Amino acid sequence: MKNAIIDKIEKNQMKSKLAPFRVGDMVRVHAKIVEGNKERIQIFEGMVIAMDSTGVNETFTVRKLVGGLGVEKKFLRHSPRLAGVDVVRSGKVRRAKLYYLRERIGNKALRTKEEEQLADEILATQEEVRQHIVEEEKAEKEAREKRHEERLKNKEHPPVPLKSDPAKATDSPAK
Repeated sequence: MKNAIIDKIEKNQMKSKLAPFRVGDMVRVHAKIVEGNKERIQIFEGMVIAMDSTGVNETFTVRKLVGGLGVEKKFLRHSPRLAGVDVVRSGKVRRAKLYYLRERIGNKALRTKEEEQLADEILATQEEVRQHIVEEEKAEKEAREKRHEERLKNKEHPPVPLKSDPAKATDSPAK
C-alpha cells in the first residue's frame, strides 16, 4: 500500500487539463523538445494504440505512418514535457490494445471500424453508379439499334454522318 505522503505528492503532479481520450482516438500530441538552450513544441499526430498504468506513471502510445513506415511514440500523460493533447477524431474500437495495427500496411493501419464501414459504403456507392451508367449506355445502344432496324424495315435510309469540315463538303459551289 502506498504512503499517504507519496499519494499527496503524486496528486500535485498530475495534470487535469488534458482532453479525455481513449484507445482508438486520433490525437495531436504537443510535446516540449529542448534543443540546446532553445525549447520548442513538436506535434505528433496519430492513433492511440495503447494506454498503460495509472496515476502519475500513466502512459499512452501513439502510432502514425511516416513514408509508409509505422512510427510509435510513448508519452507520459502527466509529464511536464507534455504541452497538450487534442483529440482530432474519436474512434470506436473493441480492444484495449491495438497492436494488430502494426501488421497492417498503408492507410488500413489507421482505420477504425466506423471508417472501414464508411469506406465500404463509398465503394459500394461508386460500384452502383458505375453499374447504373453501364445500364444506361446499354439501353441507349439498344434504342439506337432498334431505331436503325425500324428504318431498314420502312426502307428508309439511315442518316448520313456529317463531315467534320464544312469547307470540304461536296455540295459547295466549285470555284
